[in-house]
Amino acid sequence: MIDPALDRLTEEGLLSESRYLESFVSYRARSGYGPLRIREELSQRGLQRGDIEQALRECGFDWQEMLQETWQRKFAGHLPIDARERAKQGRFLSYRGYPLDLIGRLLSGRGGDD
Repeated sequence: MIDPALDRLTEEGLLSESRYLESFVSYRARSGYGPLRIREELSQRGLQRGDIEQALRECGFDWQEMLQETWQRKFAGHLPIDARERAKQGRFLSYRGYPLDLIGRLLSGRGGDD
């Protein structure tokens, strides 16, 4: 009974995996999570890898900017003064799902400037 009901909702446009992906990516990104964490959460929900990648590409978020905002909120924009603080900030941002190369640039004070 469930499968026909789901098929009918999909045909009527009331149930859409692409809308779900778009909404989920947007919600989690605005909550301060990065693409790696979002990708993993969607994979755990059984969504297709290709669909997830497409949703992340098309979301329109600047992940460097999102990383900067998350870091500002958590650490008030204070660059780490020693290795211990750098590790603490790096662990937090990595847990949030941001790529290590972006984290390294941010914590070294280079931000998006290359």
